[in-house]
Amino acid sequence: MDRLSAGYDEIEREKQGNAIPRPISDHGVIGDLATLALVAKDGAIDFMCWPNFDSPTIFAALLDPENGGNFEISPNIADARVVHQYRPDTNVLITRWMGADASAELTDFMAVNNGVADTATTLARRLKVTRGKVQFTMRCAPRFDYARQKMGAIVNGKAASWEPSASVQGFRLSSNTGLSADGADVVAGGLLMAGETADFILAAVDQRLIEISEIDGFEDATIAYWQDWASQSTYRGRWREMVNRSALTLKLMTSRRHGSIVAAGTFGLPEAPGGSRNWDYRATWIRDASFTIYALMRLGYQQEAEAFNGWIGKRAMRCGSRGKLDIMYAVDGGQVPEEVSLDHMRGYGGARPVRIGNKASEQFQLDIYGELMDAIYLSNKYGHAISHDGWRGVRDVIDYVCEHWQDADAGIWEMRREPQHFLHSRLMCWVAVDRAIRLASKRSLAAPFAKWIDVRNDIYEDIWANFWNEENGHFVQTKNGDSLDASLLLMPLVRFVSATDPRWLATLDAIGRTLSDDGVVYRYKSADGLRGREGAFSACSFWYAECLARAGDLKKARQVFEAVLNYANDLGLYAEEFDVRSDLIGNFPQAFTHLALISAAYYLDRELDRRNDQEWRP
Repeated sequence: MDRLSAGYDEIEREKQGNAIPRPISDHGVIGDLATLALVAKDGAIDFMCWPNFDSPTIFAALLDPENGGNFEISPNIADARVVHQYRPDTNVLITRWMGADASAELTDFMAVNNGVADTATTLARRLKVTRGKVQFTMRCAPRFDYARQKMGAIVNGKAASWEPSASVQGFRLSSNTGLSADGADVVAGGLLMAGETADFILAAVDQRLIEISEIDGFEDATIAYWQDWASQSTYRGRWREMVNRSALTLKLMTSRRHGSIVAAGTFGLPEAPGGSRNWDYRATWIRDASFTIYALMRLGYQQEAEAFNGWIGKRAMRCGSRGKLDIMYAVDGGQVPEEVSLDHMRGYGGARPVRIGNKASEQFQLDIYGELMDAIYLSNKYGHAISHDGWRGVRDVIDYVCEHWQDADAGIWEMRREPQHFLHSRLMCWVAVDRAIRLASKRSLAAPFAKWIDVRNDIYEDIWANFWNEENGHFVQTKNGDSLDASLLLMPLVRFVSATDPRWLATLDAIGRTLSDDGVVYRYKSADGLRGREGAFSACSFWYAECLARAGDLKKARQVFEAVLNYANDLGLYAEEFDVRSDLIGNFPQAFTHLALISAAYYLDRELDRRNDQEWRP
């Protein structure tokens, strides 16, 4: 082979390796409050960690189509139209193939039994022919330990098992149809007539053998659980379907065992196509979880707030007299694993390295204290009073903020460069001290009020003196800087500045001109110490809409909000960011986006209903 041909073949192999057979937007998500799985429109589960959110993957073809492993169920229907939808008010996913002569539907769910903490994970998949006759195939091709191990199954008629080892959590696959081994994979297939089903249940090896006849009961109980949970929402406003879907998605990322909330369900999905901004979000960020609790409380979900308060209360009480919290924790409250690269994986669309663990856990970020205290304050306002030990932990945390609020840090966006003095970090330190003062006053709790009030006032004056750029006429990202940052949009949302203050309106206008593009908003455009350019940040886009509404521009706020609603996938789900075509990029689904949607919808709907009244607006 000559050098030119060899070079051409290498290019072609690289192109094939970087192909994206299943875009992020083609996926739905199912789960059981312990782990979750992504289901693509072609019937493949191509991402799933087993048995917990932060466990190694057993299916990861989304990150490596050739070697990652997946669980495919494929009905052969010529020229079929494929539709993805959830059963109303549930996380039970339906995929329908509709052809001229035949149709079929695939039901995917993880069994949930009243959210019982120690329930083992059970994944159920049912393919039913609804018209005509359909030939189908099934292939279960797990690749264990982040696709680093390939194990063969023990097949016995209608059951197959991948046995556990020291480094692998095995599982069993059972069916109502015969299973066969094909190398390390298990396959099945056959002809189904209208009304017939092919059923598959994936469960732990050490769990009792589940009979296929139980799948109906599992499905009914799971539907009832989700619909009962959704019915507790107090939201009755506009865009209710999208708000409810966001709430169901946030709940799906909540650990029933621990009360913690993962920032996203995945790792390694890139923020820039083909780039290196590929992080692991399967951990509990203090910031994201606190915002999530705020969003759920707005909809009337108090149980989640109480569970998270219990989880974070343990973190606060364990920080001792130092008062310092980590920015993120593992789902069980432990340390986030060290960041490592999975160099054997090709990456989504060739985006490498694929990382697990998160080095940002080592960063110093001051803003987390503000988000935490806002959540604690609101939980106390609308729920149970804080305990004595919990308040002692809070006092230690606030004392820490009082000592360190003037320090430089990495900021909300976790920039991997030298620490700086960020306005957002200052702002949230102000929030932390302000909410602690309010909580102590409301609950008559012992506190060093004089000290805290002095610090709150000092932070306030510092922001106005050092983060307002007189020449540009707007607030700026860093102390005495000149760059904009979409995190400034939180200034009126946390009640630091009036939403109609002239200086704030000038800043809002500058953000719209500089960081907004057809409604989607970029976090910043300054250097961040990483290669490549990321996409627009989904949550910032909803913050922008809410700020416009608070500023009184309801027409533009609604236009921006509804434009961003249309950028969700067909199931109403969002990833972390949008690319230049507003396609989904980044980890998926992302809690931050869905909670920002809820907040913006809640406020905009309220303002549209009372636009002509004279009610006091806090």
